[in-house]
Amino acid sequence: MTPFDTRLCELGEGALWHPLRGELFWFDILGRHLLSRHPETHETREVALPEICSAAAWIDAGHLLVASETGLRIFDIAAGRLEKRLVALEADQPGTRSNDGRADPWGGFWIGTMGKSAAREAGSLYRYARGELRRLVEGITIPNAICFSPARELAYFADTATGQLYRVALDAEGWPAAAPESFVDFAAHGLSPDGAVTLADGSLRVALWGAGAVIAVSPEGELGERIALAAPQPSCPAMGGPDFTTLYCTSAQEGMGPDALAAAPLSGAVFTLSDAGQGRAEPAFRIATAGDE
Repeated sequence: MTPFDTRLCELGEGALWHPLRGELFWFDILGRHLLSRHPETHETREVALPEICSAAAWIDAGHLLVASETGLRIFDIAAGRLEKRLVALEADQPGTRSNDGRADPWGGFWIGTMGKSAAREAGSLYRYARGELRRLVEGITIPNAICFSPARELAYFADTATGQLYRVALDAEGWPAAAPESFVDFAAHGLSPDGAVTLADGSLRVALWGAGAVIAVSPEGELGERIALAAPQPSCPAMGGPDFTTLYCTSAQEGMGPDALAAAPLSGAVFTLSDAGQGRAEPAFRIATAGDE
C-alpha cells in the first residue's frame, strides 16, 4: 500500500468512505481530530473535536453520525462541528470511550466501548437503531472489526486484546439471533485483529495491529493474502473510490518509541491500494422519526 495522506495521527481510526461526497473521513482518536481527504480534488479538512471521537457513519451529503466518549452525535460537515446528541453512550463512565463502529444494512449503528487505558474486559458492544440503544455484548477489552456480511445474515466483531474474531447471526431486523461464536482465532497465529471491512464476495479485510498488514479472510474463516503497508500498526480499513475497488487503511503511532518511529516514519499515515477487490458502499445511518416503531 502507498501513502494516501501523510498527516500523522497518534491513533488513526474509523476510516469511512462517504459515497455521496467521494471523500474519505477518519479520526485521530487520541489527538481529538476528524480528518478527511478527497482523492480527486485533494481537498483536506482537519477539525478539532471537544472530546474523544472514534467512528462515524454517513447520514446524507452534509452530515455524519459520530461516536464520541459520551454519546452518538450529529456532525455538520460544512460547519465543522458536533451538534445534536442522539443518545448517551456510557456518559456516566469517565473511564471509558468509544472505539470501532459501523452502520449496519438496516440503518442502525454498532459501536464498541473500551477503557481509556484498555482495562481488561471494561468494554461493551452496542447497537443503536430506531432510537433504541441496546447493549449486545459485555466484557470486551478492545472492540474492533465491526462489519456485516453482504447477505445481511451475519455481523462480525473482534476483541483485539484476545486475538479473537467473532461472528453473530442476525434476525430480519438486524438484531442478534444467537450468541456470538468464534470465527477466527488470530491469537493462534500470533496476530491481533483490529478494524475490518467486508467485500462484495463476503470476504473480509482485517487490519493486523503490530504486523504491518491487512489480511484477507474468506467467508469460511480461512486466512489469505497479506497486504503490507509501511506502518506496523494498521488500524481500520475501508473500501472506496468511484467503483469501490480502492482499499484505504489508517494507522497509528501510539506506544511507539523513537527508534520504532525512526524505522517506520509513516506510522500514523493513511495508506491506499487500488484494484484491491470489489467493495461496497457503506449504508447510511437512518435517524429515527416519529413513525419508527
